[in-house]
Amino acid sequence: MRYLIQLAYKGTNYNGWQKQLNAKTVQQTLDEKLSMLIGTNIETLGCGRTDTGVHASNFYAHFDAEWINDCHDIVYKLNKVLPKDIAIYDLFQVKEDFNARFDALWREYEYHIINKPSPFLYETAWLNTRKIDLNAMNEGAQVLFEYLDFECFSKVHTQVKTFNCKIMKAEWAYIDDHTLVFTIRADRYLRNMVRAIVGTLLDVGYGKISIQEVRNIIESKNRSEAGQSVPACGLSLCQISYGENNGFKL
Repeated sequence: MRYLIQLAYKGTNYNGWQKQLNAKTVQQTLDEKLSMLIGTNIETLGCGRTDTGVHASNFYAHFDAEWINDCHDIVYKLNKVLPKDIAIYDLFQVKEDFNARFDALWREYEYHIINKPSPFLYETAWLNTRKIDLNAMNEGAQVLFEYLDFECFSKVHTQVKTFNCKIMKAEWAYIDDHTLVFTIRADRYLRNMVRAIVGTLLDVGYGKISIQEVRNIIESKNRSEAGQSVPACGLSLCQISYGENNGFKL
């Protein structure tokens, strides 16, 4: 039987979601505790592959197991045995062919920037006190909708079949006097893509490059032409859509 687990995590202490040799990851930590509680080897498949230090306020992963009598009890026990930087929200049965990764229609990320030091946010937002032109950055963000190929924002030597991504949302907004958030929604992402986009749009906000230069960067397909990648601490995966008929909760 196939089950879907909903969780959140602060990625500060992890080398990303996906299992790696000789590295602490969210997936490895979750799989170990699930296997212990269910009594058989469990291997989850996540809805995405967040990088080292990146967070997720809403994340899904599926796994196969024999009948689980009480999903709520497993959720309760997981939250007891997992580290406090991983929280389990729900666990339920789904269709046998449901895939947490490949059935996702889009994923939405947020990048948080604070302009005032905060002892409560230093691990989940990037402190940047430079003067920023919000209108210019939103104008630059609109350029993203003109393109599909975003190789210029991809980490080099990445083995992918295509650099095409359909961006559905890209906007900057202040959520309070000290916190600026960039929200982006797309059907897929390249490695390092969001952090490179943020770095490039910040260059627009600093007045270093023009809107036309954003187009030139994208058309160059050259990572070295784009802005620097901003720190991972400000990035969070916050929404995943599986559509109206999402296969949840049989």
